[in-house]
Amino acid sequence: MSERSRGVSRRRFLATSAAIAGAAAYVRPSFAADPPSEADVAKCVAAMPDSPTVPPKKERRILIIDKCQGFYHGVIPLASEAMIQLGTKTGAYTAERTDDLAVLTADNLANYDALLFNNTTRLNPTDESKAAILDFMAEGKGVIGVHAAADNFYDWPEGAAMIGGLFAGHPWGGGGTWAVKLDEPKHALCKAFDNEGFLVKDEIYQMKNPYSRESLRVLVSLDMDEGRNVPGREDGDNAISWIQPYNGGRVFYCSLGHNNHIFWSPAILQHYCDGIQYALGEMQCDDRPSAELDAVPTPALCPKEDATAYVE
Repeated sequence: MSERSRGVSRRRFLATSAAIAGAAAYVRPSFAADPPSEADVAKCVAAMPDSPTVPPKKERRILIIDKCQGFYHGVIPLASEAMIQLGTKTGAYTAERTDDLAVLTADNLANYDALLFNNTTRLNPTDESKAAILDFMAEGKGVIGVHAAADNFYDWPEGAAMIGGLFAGHPWGGGGTWAVKLDEPKHALCKAFDNEGFLVKDEIYQMKNPYSRESLRVLVSLDMDEGRNVPGREDGDNAISWIQPYNGGRVFYCSLGHNNHIFWSPAILQHYCDGIQYALGEMQCDDRPSAELDAVPTPALCPKEDATAYVE
């Protein structure tokens, strides 16, 4: 068991207190989902960084897809608005959202630098859209996946490989609080967590193939040594966020994003902002697969006591 790292200077990224925990997931109704409340959006904006880690070299545009063809997460409207406002406040990018998969054409995607899949489920794009997305990546562009973005593309191997893993259940439900470790506390995309593991109240996905450290750079995962977490994969490798170069472009995925309060947790928003900047090609960092590293980094595990907690 690795020695627990307790960082010399620990910043406390306590989530902003909120009256509402997280909206329960539900099957999407036939009518449009309600927009997020002004109060919740204000909490999100207040928790966001004022500027990006890396000033963008040029204007960046992101298209947010929040279409569901399966399970619908109630957090979707808030998460899409938070991702839009994150770009606006920091100046890292501008974003717009849609739930119309018909926009996934080569001509339309040419207007964007990255695609962000916000809690999408069971998406089954047309062959034309699949080709457009792969060509989009081949042009050096990016994909960002939020939470249920791993619950798609079961019949499209290239799409599943692009995201990096497929949903295989969630033993760690959204009502529980789980221990998290930083697999690479010194990595540029983990600086938001100040060299220390933490507790989070959220639904964490278990992954199945094509998930592998042979192809992904895993940044954050569940701390299975800490004792708070129920078992997951037999190998104990339950990743939460990762990056990878794919087909000429870049991918950032993070499983956090089931509960509303995730989007007003400052450190998590910073992690997302940095991951988005990586996907956009602005933030340069080591993205070789974890399995190719010369030495396994010493993880920053979750303290048994006095751990930073991202809860409601």
